[in-house]
Amino acid sequence: MKPILLAGETFFVTSTVAKGYDVGSSASLANGATRFIAALASLGINVSQIGGERCEAEFPRTVEALQAFSAVVLSDVGALSLLLTPETRQGLAGINRLDVLRQWVHAGGGLMMAGGYTSFQGMDGMARFHDTPLEDCLPVECLPYPDGLEAPEGLNPEIVDNGHPILSGLPSQWPSILGMNKVIARVEPDGQVLVTSRYRGHDHPLLAVRDYGQGRTLAWTTDIGPHWLSQAFLNWDGYDAIITRMVRWVGRDL
Repeated sequence: MKPILLAGETFFVTSTVAKGYDVGSSASLANGATRFIAALASLGINVSQIGGERCEAEFPRTVEALQAFSAVVLSDVGALSLLLTPETRQGLAGINRLDVLRQWVHAGGGLMMAGGYTSFQGMDGMARFHDTPLEDCLPVECLPYPDGLEAPEGLNPEIVDNGHPILSGLPSQWPSILGMNKVIARVEPDGQVLVTSRYRGHDHPLLAVRDYGQGRTLAWTTDIGPHWLSQAFLNWDGYDAIITRMVRWVGRDL
């Protein structure tokens, strides 16, 4: 299997310390994908990560460049980080990388979008994937307004179709999650919901899949790491299997 391209999951943390009149500040770069990368590595899948702050300059710009990867995973990286290029900053017309991704999937590529504050439409509506070419190929539709759902009390994943290759043979009971992005499921055969979570009387898609042209797409509407994935989920034996199967399915290795 060729490497997986992971875009996103990095963020800068800044802090200010005041001791009387003496004030100091510091900043550090954090990576929310360490558990995800370790899970795939343990089963022989290499991950090439481009942090959100590097996407403008480094994310692939052509279908041909994307062919180097079995699958692309977008996680906690907004549409603007992919749409803007160095040329755009200078006021020059160029390429739309969201449409390049859609074309790549249609030609046989595999795309997974994972949830987070800057996934789908985003906690404050700042991810902005609604009404983009990329949304056209997803197994779900993005809301046109902020979609983040915080659930500190925990949400229980409910299996809808345990016969799908991603879920076949896996436990039917999963640890709870602590939040997710609310999305709209596409009607079959365009999309298929495999797992839901119920909140205030409504079942929200947690895991959905779709065949798009010659390719495949997958939506996992909660985190691949903390905080929406609880520590119980991250420490659960089933985490590695579920994450790996999702990636292998979109990459046609399952």
